[in-house]
Amino acid sequence: MTSPLTRLASSHGASAVAVVGIGCRFPGATGPQQLWELMMQGRDVISEVPRSRFDVDKVYSPEPAVPGRISSRWGGFIDGVDLFDASFFGISPREALRMDPQQRMLLETSYAACEDAGLTLDMLAGSRSGVFIGQVASNYWDLQSREGILDIYSTVGSAARSVLSGRISYAFDLRGPSLSVDTACSSSLVAVHLAMSSLRSGEADLALAG
Repeated sequence: MTSPLTRLASSHGASAVAVVGIGCRFPGATGPQQLWELMMQGRDVISEVPRSRFDVDKVYSPEPAVPGRISSRWGGFIDGVDLFDASFFGISPREALRMDPQQRMLLETSYAACEDAGLTLDMLAGSRSGVFIGQVASNYWDLQSREGILDIYSTVGSAARSVLSGRISYAFDLRGPSLSVDTACSSSLVAVHLAMSSLRSGEADLALAG
């Protein structure tokens, strides 16, 4: 999950866009520097399903196409998905419990992108900064539904995809365009395209795309 921060580079022509900050979370990397080191070292960060996620023995089958079973014990897992400083973003503990981890990481990586760009939230508050976020799918609503724990925070926390971009705009007090898009596998690419179009048209002076 990445949140590049871009802005129009006026000194290089009306159509030039510069990436001025990056925040990211990947298996084995909590930021762009660690990601770069992983790539340079050629490290494989695929691992067996951690016990903290689920008991893989209960759902694994070495035979493919077995109904209700998975045929792999491996995957790419981000550390600390259960850790989130809700109060830092002005979110109550109860609401944080219903938030899809994707929403939590979006707030964290967006803040990291701003920090990487040397921008404080005070500098961004009230600015014409846009937010463009792509999402393909989420199973957090389904997990909560199966556990019978849906409440007023569940819709905002996991069902409505519009909240992906809206949370960032609200938390950082950004006044530019704010939208979430789902174009399947091209969602993140389309989000970046829309961010650049917004900058070039003058709708936004700064944009977060993820």
